[in-house]
This record gives sequence, C-alpha cells and structure tokens, in this order.
Amino acid sequence: MTTTIPTPTPPYEGVIQRLIDDSTAVPLDLPDPPSGPNIVLVLLDDVGFGSCSTFGGPVPTPAVDKVARAGLRYNQFHTTALCAPTRAALLTGRNHHSVHMGGITETSNSFPGYDTVIPRESALIAEVLRQNGYSTGCFGKWHLTPMWEFNPAGPFDRWPTGQGFDRFYGIIGAEASMYEPAVYDQTRPVAPYVGHDDYHFTEDLADQAIHWIRQQKAAAPDRPFFCYFSTPAVHAPHHVAPEWIEPFAGRFDAGWDALREEIFERQLDLGVIPPGTTLTPRPDEVPCWDEYPDRYKPVARRLMEVFAGFLAHTDAQVGRVLEAVDDLGVGDDTLVIYLTGDNGASAEGTIHGAWSAPSFQNGVHEDPEWLLEHIDDFGTARCENHFNVGWAWALDSPFQWMKQVASHFGGTRNGLAISWPNGIDDAGGLRHQFHHVVDLAPTILAAAGIEAPQVVNGIEQMPVNGVPMNYTFAAPEAESRRDTQYFEILGNRAIYHDGWMASCFHGRVPWIRLQGYDFDGAQERWELYNIAEDFSQSVDLAHQHPEKLSELRDLFDREARENGVYPLRDAGSSRGGGRRTPLSLGARRRMTYTPDHVRMPERSVVNLKNSSHEITADLVVPGRGARGVVACQGGNMSGWSMYLDDGVGVFLYNCFGQYLTEVRGSESLPPGFHQLRLFYEHDGGLGAGGVMSWLVDGVEVDSARLDRTVPIVFSMSGETFDVGVDTGAPVGPYDHGFPCTAEILGVTLERLEDPDPDVRRAMAEGEFRAALASQ
Repeated sequence: MTTTIPTPTPPYEGVIQRLIDDSTAVPLDLPDPPSGPNIVLVLLDDVGFGSCSTFGGPVPTPAVDKVARAGLRYNQFHTTALCAPTRAALLTGRNHHSVHMGGITETSNSFPGYDTVIPRESALIAEVLRQNGYSTGCFGKWHLTPMWEFNPAGPFDRWPTGQGFDRFYGIIGAEASMYEPAVYDQTRPVAPYVGHDDYHFTEDLADQAIHWIRQQKAAAPDRPFFCYFSTPAVHAPHHVAPEWIEPFAGRFDAGWDALREEIFERQLDLGVIPPGTTLTPRPDEVPCWDEYPDRYKPVARRLMEVFAGFLAHTDAQVGRVLEAVDDLGVGDDTLVIYLTGDNGASAEGTIHGAWSAPSFQNGVHEDPEWLLEHIDDFGTARCENHFNVGWAWALDSPFQWMKQVASHFGGTRNGLAISWPNGIDDAGGLRHQFHHVVDLAPTILAAAGIEAPQVVNGIEQMPVNGVPMNYTFAAPEAESRRDTQYFEILGNRAIYHDGWMASCFHGRVPWIRLQGYDFDGAQERWELYNIAEDFSQSVDLAHQHPEKLSELRDLFDREARENGVYPLRDAGSSRGGGRRTPLSLGARRRMTYTPDHVRMPERSVVNLKNSSHEITADLVVPGRGARGVVACQGGNMSGWSMYLDDGVGVFLYNCFGQYLTEVRGSESLPPGFHQLRLFYEHDGGLGAGGVMSWLVDGVEVDSARLDRTVPIVFSMSGETFDVGVDTGAPVGPYDHGFPCTAEILGVTLERLEDPDPDVRRAMAEGEFRAALASQ
C-alpha cells in the first residue's frame, strides 16, 4: 500500500442545491487526532559519553537521571561525530551523506553528499508528524539551512518553519553567545537579551518551549505535540553564571588524566560499560597533565569548572521543560528521548584552551599568558571561552579520540535515555543493542503508529535507513536489529557489521588546522575491532584477521557508494572551481546598505577581508548633534565599527578581541550632510596588515596601521552586519545597540581588488577550517 501525505480533499457528502434551504449540510468536523504519545526530543551539543553523571560523568545531570529512572539507558548508541550531519540523520531517519549533509553547512561543496541541500525526497519527521495531526515545535539550534539561503531574503523553505515545524525559536547557525544570541522567532530576527542583564539563551529556550507546550495543550488538548528541544549548549562559548560554576571549584584540580580514570571507574560501578572494558590510553597528541606547565594549570582547571557549570545549567533547563510536561498531567503518555550529545566532546579549543573563539576559528592559537591574565573572564560575556583538548579526551572515557573523529567511539558514542511510562515497563533498565541516530525517527513514527510515507507533497520518498528501536523497550536481551552502519566525517571513517568494526583515523587531530592528508598516505591505517568482546575499541586485531578487515573495507566501499560518501575529502581539500557552492551576492564587490539592513549574516554581505577596500557612509546630522553606530560587522571578539562618539566620527577595527585599533576625527560633526569614509590599503597576504585612512567630508583626518587583520571570519556565533545599530555583542566600547541618531542615507562597502589566487585559495580552505572549529 502506498502511503501518501497530504491526502486529497474528500468529496462533499451533503446535498448542494441553488438555495441553502433546499440543501442538506453535513458537519465540518476536525480530523481525528492521532493516537500516538506526545514526543519530547532533546539534543545537547558537544557532550561526550563520559560527561553526564547518568553515564559516569563528573557533572550531575538530574534531568537525564529522571528520564533514565523512568525508562531506559542505551550504552551503544551512536551519532555521526559532527553536528549538522547528526541533526540531518536524526530528523530524516536517513544516513547523513544520503541527505546531502556529509559535513556542516559552512563546509559545503557541490557534490551531492556534501551540498547541504536536504532533498525533498527526504521529508523531515516534523513534516510527517505535522501532516498526521501533530503540533510541532523546534526550540534551539537548527544548523541545516544552506549558507546561501541564510539571509533576510530566504528562501525559507529550508528553515524550520519550511520543514514541518509550526513553531521555531532559536538560531539557524552553528553556535551562539548565551548572553547575546542571534535569535530568530520563526524567520524574524529578535534580540531578547536587550534590557535583560540576567539573560541566558538556554533559559530563554526553555521558557519558550514551556510556553508553547502550555498553549498547545490548552488550545488543542486532543492533539499530541512534538517538541524538538535542541539547545546549542554546551557548544562553545561556554557561558554560564558564577553560581553554576562555583560548586565545581577545585573539583578538577587533579587534571584530565585523573578525571578520565575516575569517570572510567564510575562507569564500571554503574554498569554503563561492561566488566572487563579497557580504558584506552591517552594519544601522544594529548599532553599528560603531570607534564603540562604548572603555570597554566589554573587556567585549565577553571575552563573545566566553567564547562561543568554550563552542562549542569543546561540539564536543569531541560528538567524544567520535562517538569512542565508532567505538571500538565500528560507525562505518562509522553515519549521523551534525551540524546546527550550530537557527537563526542569537542577538542577544538586547542591544547591551552581559548579565550576568543574567532582566534582558533581563524587558525590562531592564543598565548596562554593572555588566558592566564584573563582567567576571570571565563564564563562571562567578555569572552568566548573553550576548554583544553585534554578535558575533551577525558570526557569521552573510555573511548579513543573525540568529536570529528568518526572512526572511533570517542567521536560517535553518545549516552541516550528514553522514557515513556505508558509504553516502557522496564523502568531503570539498561540496553546494549547497537544503534545509530538514523534509528530515532523510525522509533518515533512507530511509537506514534504512523507508517513512513512513500510520497510527501507529491514527491516520492527515499528509503529510510533507520531501524525502529521499539523492540528494545520490552526485550532487554534482544539481538540488535541494526547489523551494519558506516561512519565518515572528513576522511575519518569506519564500518560496523555484526559485532565487528573496521576503523580508519585519517590523521588530522581536531584542534590543528593543517593541510590535508593523502587518502593513500602512510598516516592512514585501518584497524579492526571485535566490538562484541571489546567495548572500547582497545585491541586492534587487523594483523590477526586480515581477511575480516578486507571484507569490512569492501563493505565500507559498497555503503559509501550507495550513500553518496564519495568523493572523500578532508580539511585540506580544495573548495574551488566547480566544487564551490553559491554565494547569495554572487561576485559583486560593491553594495550600498541602509538602516533596513540589520542582522545580515556575514556571508550575505560584501567580503572585505584580505583586500584593499572602502567603507563610505553618507549621513545627515540633525540640529541637536548625533551619536551612535553608523555601520558595523562582527562582535566583541572580532569585527569593525563606524560610529559617532558624541558627534565625532570614529572607525574601530577589532582583531580577536585583543588588538583594537581606531582612527577618529578631531571635532564633532555640525548639523547637515556629511560623508565618512574608511580607506584601507592592504599589504597583501592572508590576514596581513595594512594602513587605515579616515576621511571626513573628503579630508583625511587620521590614519593608523593594522599589524594584522582577521583573515577568515569575524564570528561563527551569529554576529552580523548592521546599519544604524550594533546588534549582538558590541564591537566597540559602547552599550548594546547604540542606535544612531543621525539620518543614514547609505553605507557602501566596496572591495577595491580581489585577493590574489593563492590568498583566495587560502581563504576558501580557511573558511572550511574555521567552520570545523565552530560546528
């Protein structure tokens, strides 16, 4: 039987005559509501398997505990090792390359497996549920919209509201400041933090989700809801208030080696890893805590304390949402799926950690002395901090590696808890079946009693790759129904089949933005593990069973061809020529903007980096004088701002939040028409310096030399280009917004030359690596 949604409008069953009195009406009834449960799908960001207390971690997570006590824990559940690919697989029930999300949206190329355009042949589960009578809401991080469609002009059919969600509140991109996020309400940009000194994004998301659930249950009490709560926490920046950090003061003084061993022992005691599991050793690339410089250990400890507070705070907000569901009296008939991470813990914060996210996203590792001097900034809006590589490795206990490394479980194994009091009897049970994130969408549909449609909106659908996990609800010892699963991210690849795993670490560690490696090079080595007996991938059996390894490599090749994994790529692969995806501006080097242009994503405006350029503003100063931002781009961690300081024209360049250079006029602008112009002459080269000249009404009044410039990206956390106001974190030394009181006629950005081919190539590769540091 072919399942098609939406169904055609049925013929009218009454009798229609010329006059109403001669006609026979039939009532217009609402469709019968679905009989399935409410569904709350929670997804955290960048949380390793060994982070949450439920799975042996050092951070108390009572909300995960609550779901696990009422339902089940799964200790062999897997993601893709990367953010957007996991989300695409989660919401479609199909392998990430097959739905064109082989990487994150910021690193797309034009090959089908990587163009990030989810095909219409793969409707999201929200669309299927909505067309079957569910109310649908998405709160948090989306990260599934192609970059050239992420702008005020859309199109919006690949935003959440175009993919099946009645309600969306959150961010479209990869990450956000928790204090000044670039929030969208449906498709409209909003600034909920303005005027609220105690604002925190995760708390806001919980408030919005609770509000929507309460509204839905009051307005349509017979309709079930699907709430996708996908907070960007605990992705960097690690932002949280001091009261959440201080309970962890001194907790991590023994360092990451000791923490990993402590987590391992607790995992054994809890039974979330089987007896006999081996704690895999620290790789050479991760420094030993005992040999790490004592001078910088206070920084490392504090960064981990902040992360722990951030995770505890995040789980508490999830707990508020679940409590609100219980308070409405519908908790027993609500399926809660709490996936504690979209990949392993993030090691993108470098060996020493980071104060400014744009620094490591642009390939710059900060001086640890700077981190030491600014240790009190961690967790606040004054920085965008990320913890050390060593902590990520510890929190992925007992496995090898971490986020991005799809070849090993440190990148792909994530703790999962599922509860449904009306559908699961084995409260507190542990499940060991091997499953993957593609299995959650079919699990949800099976619980809802909905057959996966073969046709959606007139388009025949692709086969679903996922296997429903519902059989595990009542059968703790059942054999896993997933017998094969491939993994691949940035050349790191693996294949699981019937208890065996072949794994190939491609060679690049996540915190180093190097040129790519040869896929036939010496750094690649395929390993073989008997997962049925070796839970943590600790014993490589490649030499003992070469025929098994060869068999699995052949199977990977078949799966790769079937799912669109090829051509393989890594962080050094070229994105030029036909491999490039579009820009919404095309090749334009000049554009004029007005105060209508606010919250313009960085890629949607003229790119001035690594080239000589001009920024020209025409404005009219009123009789009372003027102040405020004329135009700006970026935020407090990197960017530029042209503004009026009590009538004096100023241009400020902010490089990584550490190097601030300004040019300014000598007197306030009198009433009337004026032109401000910044002329920048670039030295040439990626991230090189140059000379800024500041002209007021055609006369040069100041100049300054920039020793370095931001080469790739001002912000991956949602900071934007604005005219007449500074949204987000202020670029300069002024308050939020700082609206301009002059009449702005236009602001023209003009790139006077294109970077030379080598720089353009480096910029393309740099964009790729910057994105990898932000996913």
